[in-house]
Amino acid sequence: MGKALAEAYPEARAAFEEADAAFVDDDRPSTPLSTLCFEGPEDRLTLTEITQPAILAVSVAACRVLEARGVCPALVAGHSLGEYSANVSAGTFTFRDAVRVVRRRGRYMQEAVPVGVGAMAAILGASLDTVRQACEEAADGEIVSPANINGQGQVVIAGHASAVRRASARAKALGAKLVVPLPVSAPFHCALMKPAEERLEPELRGLTVQDPRVPIVANVDGRLRTDAPSAIDALVRQVSAPVQWESVVRCLASQGVTTYVEVGPGTVLGGLVRKIHTDARLAHLGSPDDLPAVMAACSN
Repeated sequence: MGKALAEAYPEARAAFEEADAAFVDDDRPSTPLSTLCFEGPEDRLTLTEITQPAILAVSVAACRVLEARGVCPALVAGHSLGEYSANVSAGTFTFRDAVRVVRRRGRYMQEAVPVGVGAMAAILGASLDTVRQACEEAADGEIVSPANINGQGQVVIAGHASAVRRASARAKALGAKLVVPLPVSAPFHCALMKPAEERLEPELRGLTVQDPRVPIVANVDGRLRTDAPSAIDALVRQVSAPVQWESVVRCLASQGVTTYVEVGPGTVLGGLVRKIHTDARLAHLGSPDDLPAVMAACSN
């Protein structure tokens, strides 16, 4: 993950070196982050306190490749963890600080709920109201609620594992086309993450920040953030709040965005954008092979 970018572009290589320095400086030093990105092992890379800084590092490395070629965003947004990459791109806080804080974000999220206690599942082909109804009817004193509102009939739910199973079955009974349990280590973006939010908040509010260079569209409400305090507040709130991705994309479209460049590993967000903003121009930068198409999309 990200290895080809680092080998091809000095600015990407420098980004990984910067991430390695921040990762080692953490209070629990370990294998360099770049080594984990490039070589694994997978069982370590998928630990959320490593996954989160790893994805951040690849995303920022890709951003640096574009910036070096004069491609800079007019607005930025990210899905969950991606909102940290968006803030780094906008200059709200430094990349080094972001690596440190998202490592702890991942750790706090994992420690908030023991492995196996929580779960997440994607509900496909049902409205948000239907999913909410399924969660309310299935809760039975436990927590289960929409966690990612991804648009066009895709809603991810999170909460206690047993409640997620009940809500999944109820959603099917109410007409959902498909339910897909997700292989995650914790139930993100639901009330079970409140302890993680409380631990992370003082660290986020203690960062050295400046107003973003370009607006950030926040997950918590799909609205623009143009000053540092409100950008940080959005990051605090999103730990236990649902990701309003459909609202994020609709906000971007309302601001006149026609071209979206997804940076980092994977192309999931591009697929979600296409379903919401059907005539958008999409590009992705995750490897050197992607760069010509990105440059072409951004020059039109």
